[in-house]
Amino acid sequence: MNVRTVFIILLLGLVAILVLVCILVSRGGNCNSSPPQTFPEYRQSERSWLFADLTQEEMLQVVRYLKTNLGTTLKDASNANPSDNCIYSIDLQLPPKATSLSYLDNRGSRPPRQALAIVYFGNQSVPNITEFIVGPLPEPSYYHDVTVQKYGEKIPYYRRPPLNAEYKQMAFFLHSKVFPTAPSFMREVMSYDGTNLAAVTTSPRGLRSGDRSTWLVLCQNVSGYFMHPVGLEVLLDHSSLDVSHWNVTKVFYNGQYYRDLAHLEKDFMEGCLHVQKPKRVRQDGGFSSLKPRVNPIVPDALHYEPSGERYSVRNNQVYSSSWNFAFRMDLSRGPRLFDIRFKGQRVVYELSVQDTMSVYGSSNPGGMTTRYMDSSFGIGYFTNSLVRGVDCPYSATYVDVSFLAQSERPLLTRDAFCVFEQVSGAPLRRHYSNLYSLYFGGLPGTALVLRSVTTVGNYDYIWNFAFYPNGAIESKVYPSGYIMTSFLQDGGLDFGNKVSDHTLGTMHTHFIGYKVDLDIGGKCLHCPFSHFWHIHSKTYRTGGQEKMLLFVF
Repeated sequence: MNVRTVFIILLLGLVAILVLVCILVSRGGNCNSSPPQTFPEYRQSERSWLFADLTQEEMLQVVRYLKTNLGTTLKDASNANPSDNCIYSIDLQLPPKATSLSYLDNRGSRPPRQALAIVYFGNQSVPNITEFIVGPLPEPSYYHDVTVQKYGEKIPYYRRPPLNAEYKQMAFFLHSKVFPTAPSFMREVMSYDGTNLAAVTTSPRGLRSGDRSTWLVLCQNVSGYFMHPVGLEVLLDHSSLDVSHWNVTKVFYNGQYYRDLAHLEKDFMEGCLHVQKPKRVRQDGGFSSLKPRVNPIVPDALHYEPSGERYSVRNNQVYSSSWNFAFRMDLSRGPRLFDIRFKGQRVVYELSVQDTMSVYGSSNPGGMTTRYMDSSFGIGYFTNSLVRGVDCPYSATYVDVSFLAQSERPLLTRDAFCVFEQVSGAPLRRHYSNLYSLYFGGLPGTALVLRSVTTVGNYDYIWNFAFYPNGAIESKVYPSGYIMTSFLQDGGLDFGNKVSDHTLGTMHTHFIGYKVDLDIGGKCLHCPFSHFWHIHSKTYRTGGQEKMLLFVF
């Protein structure tokens, strides 16, 4: 090996070391000589204020004002009975679009900041649900009943979504009043010990207007209990405002309907009952547990930004060189984005989730009647903290969310939103020209992403909003979590697939609703879609996940 070869090897080694140093240096290091990026923050404070979620202090002010001025006793919803008056929720009341745009674009008057309060009136001559607009914040001085204006009538009390307190009362009634009426069956067939059964609630709560009855599907109380039904389903009538007057109107077991559990116990004791005893599973749920079986041997791939973040997050505003928008978390509907601008020009006034629905089919009554509409449970209410390195990159920017529902005290969800730049792995466009002239032109496949995750019962919805440098907006939802199941019995395979010895994965369909209010080429306050806009949505399955995409051109 001559001196020239040795010199070249040493030079290449030095270059490699310098490259590694630049890669490993902390974010914001000086390997990249370009200056830090700055982003236009046009009217940041006004736009942030207009669409921002209520602060905890604003929520508390609304609670104090209602308790002082409604002229009735309001109990804390966390321990309220059906016969009590209580505040169900308090959320932001947005001003009308025309008012917002007048303020943002035309120096109009600043709209008052207001809250929407939903109150359950169970302790009245005619129990009902009432919606109030309360304002102005932060020191409210008025409230307006807008229920009839919005719905055309007072909302009957039986339509109210159950409080968490009511679910607890249903479980207590089941264990203390219903199960003791069939002691032999519960002990010998269900192996019931007082703690090993959990009930999955179904919806809607009846088939006729005025009903308030819920099929409760019993499962083994283990990790991933959705996958371990035991075959017993109970129809509980909880329409009475007096919990002691609740009653069981029907029981289902092994393909047969019974008047109540005492009727089932009678057939069991007389030997008239064909028993299918489910095998008791370990407390960890066995195959249904999502706990990792082994520890990772090497770290996962990491997200890396050599020049630091190419976006900025201020309160509830996101800015980049191409995009800026506001965002918030609606208590019922979930994530909502407002005033989306591409290169300074508004293209979307609102892009938001509206509802998710799941329609099931089964050979068992709980599954065959289930039609979940998740906004009735609260898509935003069930938003949970994002896990760094799993839900979002470690280097993402995380934003907290506060809400007030079913309690008189606000709750804080840490890291409910994340913002990051994502590399798609393929260029958005590219061309290599070798005819007549030689050149390459391309656009990297990157996107600015806003993400949150909601867990409503068995399903986890990963909400993804991606903004591309070519002006495209892509909205996706990735359902994950657990499937809903029924106990597998004769004829059950006509309604799904066998996923375990006694478990039927029931057939079902998902519906996802979005709202898209486009302002391309001018404002659209009350106009239909025109030739300026094209919306394309697509739903598909990949890797066991369902995805919905929304493309706006």
